Amino acid sequence: MRHVKGARNSCVMNAMMIPFEVLNGIIIFCRDFCYNHGLLKVTEPPLPLISVGNLSYGGTNKTPFVEMLARYMTSKNLRVGIVSRGYTGKSQNVILVNNCDAERELTGDEPLLLSRSLGNIPVAVAKKRIDGVIALKNSGVEIAIADDAFQHRSLARDVDIVLIDSACPFGSGKLIPNGILREKISALTRASLVVLTKANHVSREKFLELENSVAKYISREKIFASSLEIESWLQFGNDSGKSFTRIFAFSAIGSPESFRQSLEKCALTVSGQKIFQDHHRYTQKDLDELIAAARDCDSDALTCTEKDLYNMPENWRGKFSQMPLIVPKVRIAVHEPEKFFGLLRECLQPRIIVASNGYGEDSIGVILAKKLREKFPDSKIFAFPLVGKGDAYLQAGFEVKSAPSVTPSGGVLKYSLRDLWGDMRAGLLRHVTSQLRDWKNLSGKIRTPICVGDVYLLLHTLFGSGMRPLFAATAKTVYLSGHWRSEKFIINRFTQRTWTRDLESARQLGGKAIYSGSPIMDLLFESEDFESEPELESGYESENLILLLPGSRLRACKDVELLLNAALILHDRMITCDFRMVLAPTLPMKEFIASCESYGWKFVDNFLEHDGVKIRVTNHGIARAASGVKILLGLGGTANQLCAGLGIPVVSIDEKGKRVQKKLLGDSEILVNADSRSLAECVLRILSERDLYEFMSNSGRARMGSPGALDSIVNYTCDNLGWDIRERVYRILKNNLL
Repeated sequence: MRHVKGARNSCVMNAMMIPFEVLNGIIIFCRDFCYNHGLLKVTEPPLPLISVGNLSYGGTNKTPFVEMLARYMTSKNLRVGIVSRGYTGKSQNVILVNNCDAERELTGDEPLLLSRSLGNIPVAVAKKRIDGVIALKNSGVEIAIADDAFQHRSLARDVDIVLIDSACPFGSGKLIPNGILREKISALTRASLVVLTKANHVSREKFLELENSVAKYISREKIFASSLEIESWLQFGNDSGKSFTRIFAFSAIGSPESFRQSLEKCALTVSGQKIFQDHHRYTQKDLDELIAAARDCDSDALTCTEKDLYNMPENWRGKFSQMPLIVPKVRIAVHEPEKFFGLLRECLQPRIIVASNGYGEDSIGVILAKKLREKFPDSKIFAFPLVGKGDAYLQAGFEVKSAPSVTPSGGVLKYSLRDLWGDMRAGLLRHVTSQLRDWKNLSGKIRTPICVGDVYLLLHTLFGSGMRPLFAATAKTVYLSGHWRSEKFIINRFTQRTWTRDLESARQLGGKAIYSGSPIMDLLFESEDFESEPELESGYESENLILLLPGSRLRACKDVELLLNAALILHDRMITCDFRMVLAPTLPMKEFIASCESYGWKFVDNFLEHDGVKIRVTNHGIARAASGVKILLGLGGTANQLCAGLGIPVVSIDEKGKRVQKKLLGDSEILVNADSRSLAECVLRILSERDLYEFMSNSGRARMGSPGALDSIVNYTCDNLGWDIRERVYRILKNNLL
């Protein structure tokens, strides 16, 4: 033990242990890699969870620190519970301990110590800590504290508090079995807060040296000190009220030397000491030998820690009828408590992130983020767009956490290798690397991410954050060839829940996939934020109102000529018709209007005019712009789909991208040659054939489905992930300061 703690250097012991230390290091590295990149599952608890742990084996005052945190949360009118693995306990089932009402054989010693000290605060003992957290939630607990869980990475946590023993912080600095470290010191980068315990047991110089070492891995403002203080004494035996000066100490704890120092600080003379292995179960013979040793040292009494009491044999109290036993009750005092609990409170503020990978997906992501902001007003909602600069999120007031990725194709992989090569030359790999680095910086600071897009986004998020996301699968559907077998495996293996665009796609994926409405159709509820745009006048247009959509990409400035000329033909061929054109927010308005003017049109008071034809121009959302529309002449993507879902027949041009869209929209869309006359003739045909019109309208509604997926996602975060409880706990703490 002296070797692993660094008190004695043994070359022989060091040489013998190096191979095992190296092997342990490899195992730890592989394990961390798998958790960091989502290969091993991290389960999100349904309650806000504070983990209290350490880097070394035992002796950092975790138990009194957990007790201190529990008392603090209780003082803020929160229902708190503790979850423990129950080291040395034999129960395989979850045990809820209240007021020490359990057997030591089943639970271990530390849960009983905590339960005795905390009274009605429940302590859940569970081999799988997530089962203990669930049991606490079912018993009405609002916030849980996990004892000794820093290395238990399969359980996500809201706050990671790491305790370091100031007297013996890292031992020899080597991993078990050649040292006392459970993992390398660099693991402190995962910590939310670090507390240097027993600061009153070391000199000021040694403490500052330790603080400087820790500050290499975590910012100095997150490093705190604490002292271990004896609050009162328990006494067993017949000499009640007698004062003692010479004592014989024994203990079975991780840091027996700290115990001795605490006694000496109380002006007690430690005449002798006996050290047992941590969690040692005492026998009657052990007690007889301890009493004899105390008498040989001319001691007034025996002393041990409070935890040792729960490892005593039956009828142990009678042993101390002649030689009393005194036991100190200790407490943790955190230095700068106001600052510490203030930072703890901020760490408990829920942080939610929405990731998306495309302009259409960004639009859906913005609506989802707004719904989350409305549901959780005290949480922080972030955005992580993979494509572009996240303009849609920024305009809606959300902080973007990803590095911008602007590529020629406007995406990651489009329809040809030529597009991919162009993106690579524009720095696609550099963008991907930067965004993965951004995910790493967010590690441990966010809740389960929500992905809106395709499997590439899912893998990017998983590898970057290590968290298995909620997934809105907007990119694929059975109507567009469906998901590949590899994609099915990834979705079912590496997501918590998946929402599909249609019922058939959910059935194809199986597993965790559900259909609760189409996330595409949720775009209909996009908010209207264009204050300069006047309201669309009711009754201005005729019954034959034709909607024109030039698309959302820069090519729309050129393609709009097709729509303008088709409008001229339709105006000549129809007795009454009116036109409305919707401009996507991504289109540069000035450039677009200049393009229209180059084709002979004038832009006056939100109208394009030419030879008596007037086209109203609006940038309202589709739900509002499509009101009263009879048919769509559309060169867009998502907007075309929304109109089809509203029962509006769609006419578009026959090209590669639109043929893909045609598979999705089916009979609700007709593709024609890319010339204005063909577009106009198709519109006239649909409007003149009532049966065809009704068939296309009904087909669009059936194919696109109804909205509701985004509300389902928000409800899932409340019902299954406990985000509403996190919000409530944070609000209570924010309004109930120290």
